[in-house]
Amino acid sequence: MARKDLHEEPFDDSTIAKLEIFQDYAKAWIPTFVMQPRVSTICIFDFFAGTGYDKNEVPGSPIRILEEIKKQIGNIFKQKVKIKVYLNEFEPEKKDQKKFELLNQACSEYLENNQDVKRAIEIIYFNEDFENLFSKLIPSIKQFPSLVYLDQNGIKYLSDKYLLELEKLKQTDFLYFVSSSYFLRFGNKPEFKEHVDIDMSLARKDPYKCIHRNIIEQLRKKLPSNTDLKLYPFSLKKGSNIYGIIFGASHLRAVDKFLSIAWRRNGINGEADFDIDEDFAKKQDDMFDKKLTKIDQFKENVRSMVLDKAITNNFELFSFALEHGHIGSHAADCLKGMKKNGEVSFEGISPLVTYDNVYKNKKKIEYQILKNETQ
Repeated sequence: MARKDLHEEPFDDSTIAKLEIFQDYAKAWIPTFVMQPRVSTICIFDFFAGTGYDKNEVPGSPIRILEEIKKQIGNIFKQKVKIKVYLNEFEPEKKDQKKFELLNQACSEYLENNQDVKRAIEIIYFNEDFENLFSKLIPSIKQFPSLVYLDQNGIKYLSDKYLLELEKLKQTDFLYFVSSSYFLRFGNKPEFKEHVDIDMSLARKDPYKCIHRNIIEQLRKKLPSNTDLKLYPFSLKKGSNIYGIIFGASHLRAVDKFLSIAWRRNGINGEADFDIDEDFAKKQDDMFDKKLTKIDQFKENVRSMVLDKAITNNFELFSFALEHGHIGSHAADCLKGMKKNGEVSFEGISPLVTYDNVYKNKKKIEYQILKNETQ
């Protein structure tokens, strides 16, 4: 399979969408650890960093990382937190590493124009093959809270050995970019299965537009049964091809932040830059042929679980929401509706389905059943 040079042309819409999600997560991640007591160092790893900018000077992931660091510069100095940024760009089989030179130049110029950022961070550049570099940097990733970007073109680096290594890391969040369409085109070829062995008959059971979602489901099954790692998809469409981001984290605060970003980006489904489940059409159905949207179906499931006493408090409800790829407000809206309809009661106005209420403030409230019309 030929490796396309992503910088032959300006970034397209799907690439910019991917970069914006990467940046939005950095924006949420950096202050989380900068403001934590007893955190002295945090690390960001961009293993496929690119050139810094595209041909139209639209910033790539390295510059976007630096921009988000700059926004937190006051807190960084106040908290005396060291930020290490690891940037790698390598063009296999090329003698002249022009992309690496452009990356170095772009970041150096940014730092010269932003001396405060230059004082706050250390950039370590690499011009190495990912397979060698990943094993070299794993000890550094393990040592400090880390954010890892794997913006690779293809599927080679989605190998089980990398995913399972990341699964072991409890203070590392990662965002993988995957060319999901390649699975349907090449998934049965031996050279493909050598890296990622996906059940292609299972992958084809759903419509093509759902291929990225299906891949995530299969990758979840490769994880150890006792894993804390959570994987979530965000599909991206470019022409007839489906790409996608795989978000991974072990901490529920990280999951909550990513899902909030995803649902802000697409309030219909929270997992694609297109209407993956045709929810918009469902909203237009007449009352005699009404199909439930993703959010409506989730709320129906919450209602049934609460009335059946499978969910009895906000701790259980918040966990259920994240497990099913929803934000707490979707579950809270359902409980508020149930209270208004006289189905449940709980103390106060809010059902408290937020990370802060559940894990930070540990404010637990019970949901009392008043009537159950499902029985």
